[in-house]
Amino acid sequence: MPLLQFDTTLSLSAAEKTAFAETVTELYTTEMDTTAGHVAVTIRARESADLHLGRAVEGPLLFLDAEIRRGRSVERKRAFALAVMEHAGTTHDVPDENMKVVFTEHPGDAMMGVDRVGGEWNGE
Repeated sequence: MPLLQFDTTLSLSAAEKTAFAETVTELYTTEMDTTAGHVAVTIRARESADLHLGRAVEGPLLFLDAEIRRGRSVERKRAFALAVMEHAGTTHDVPDENMKVVFTEHPGDAMMGVDRVGGEWNGE
């Protein structure tokens, strides 16, 4: 039951935010071998002064804090991170130097919805 939280200096329309969230959800389900119904995405627009990254170059910034269930391999996490960054770079001209992804892993039972409590990951 991941929570994918984006902070960005991009100015996105409502339609662009929806499309971005849908693409990120698809990338997550593909790379993490799961279904889409429980993937939550937030997109928070920030002012330029709100986000800083030492290596940043001119252009928008995009940071992803991916709160996920523990147990996914480094390879799966890396593939997802790279896919998101490639999409943001290609679609929204975010320079590679201006993106960062951080994963925080939780036990399955720390992730809950009204209808369920998450379980442990049984894949790779």
